[in-house]
Amino acid sequence: MDGLAKSAHDGRPSHNMGSRMNENVPAAARAATAPPGAEDRPVVPLEPSSGILKLSPINARRLRNFRNNRRGFWALWIFLAIFVVTLFAEFIANDRPIVVSYKGEWLFPIFVDYPEEKFGGFLPLTDYRDPVIAEDIAAHGFAVWPPIRFSYDTHNLDLPTPAPSPPTWMLADSQCRNLAARLDRNKGRPVDTLGCRDIEWDWLGTDDQGRDVVARLIYGFRLSVLFGLVLAIASSVIGVAAGALQGYFGGWTDLLFQRFIDIWTSVPQLYLLIIVSSFITPSFFVLLAILLLFSWVSLVGVVRAEFLRARNFEYVRAARALGLSDLKIMRKHVLPNAMVATLTFLPFILNGSISTLTSLDFLGFGLPPGSASLGELLNQGKSNLQAPWLGLSGFIVIATMLSLLIFIGEAVRDAFDPRKGV
Repeated sequence: MDGLAKSAHDGRPSHNMGSRMNENVPAAARAATAPPGAEDRPVVPLEPSSGILKLSPINARRLRNFRNNRRGFWALWIFLAIFVVTLFAEFIANDRPIVVSYKGEWLFPIFVDYPEEKFGGFLPLTDYRDPVIAEDIAAHGFAVWPPIRFSYDTHNLDLPTPAPSPPTWMLADSQCRNLAARLDRNKGRPVDTLGCRDIEWDWLGTDDQGRDVVARLIYGFRLSVLFGLVLAIASSVIGVAAGALQGYFGGWTDLLFQRFIDIWTSVPQLYLLIIVSSFITPSFFVLLAILLLFSWVSLVGVVRAEFLRARNFEYVRAARALGLSDLKIMRKHVLPNAMVATLTFLPFILNGSISTLTSLDFLGFGLPPGSASLGELLNQGKSNLQAPWLGLSGFIVIATMLSLLIFIGEAVRDAFDPRKGV
């Protein structure tokens, strides 16, 4: 009201009055007063949202800015498509059938561990790649297999060349003929007609333990993204909370927190991981907990600056005057502004989390041996320079993943940039 009265006293309309008056100005008059070149820029109208999801004008502008960054927009869709596909990795690459019809009974080995005695054996778990089991299933029913009959930990003992074996499409029929004849199992086909088409293919070859590279890439991509997402979200929650407390209360709270962060960040993470891995095997959650101890500080500075800037704004003072608690003011009034910086940094934090996991696996301090790890695949490529498909395949997948995340982060940064208006 003071601003409105002052504007009326000065004979000038206020900002809100000017916005209302501008809505009543004819389109021709607005076009005549527009800056030069404005008519050449495409104008995307802000249509009111309908349905369950209703966007405010500022969020609609952010969404439009994100879409205008074509590289980041398509990078998001490509990344989501790859990630969703890898979520169903068991249905794409597995050493178990998806569905088995055996003696009139429907079995689902992909979900249930059936003992071998169900198929006439005696082992506690069924090896569906065993030729005897496969022939018994074929004689009494059928099995529906995934496109790739290898899981990330399946050791293929029937290789045409010693492990690491090159991709099957790179081999000549003469290299596959002996294996094809051994797997023919008296079907009566001439040996000269057998070749690589008669054996199971490893499209990107195998590693030094005879495990299919494509299967390890699919499972490794999923594991890396899930690990990065959990670490990024958990560290963001802790970092935002710590930064909010520092910035809002200031004073001794801010000073003590800053000195604690200075001391905490000086602790060498790699040495701590080496010490921990010397007496326990780092599992997924153990490694996640260790990295979370240090990764939360990445957002503290940004959130702290936002709360320091906003705690003296007039709307915060008005909320205090109305008797709102500090927690409610921080959560409902200041935090939404600080979340802009958080969301802008989140893709880059996810990128850093994935890079950290890959680096630790490459050095041997990451996930347990045998896990579907992209860093371990890179390490095998370094140790087996005569098998370039190992290092190249791992490098291409990691580079593609991180590049897509960087493009998405740039698009998110443009979307929340206040200088990119309508």
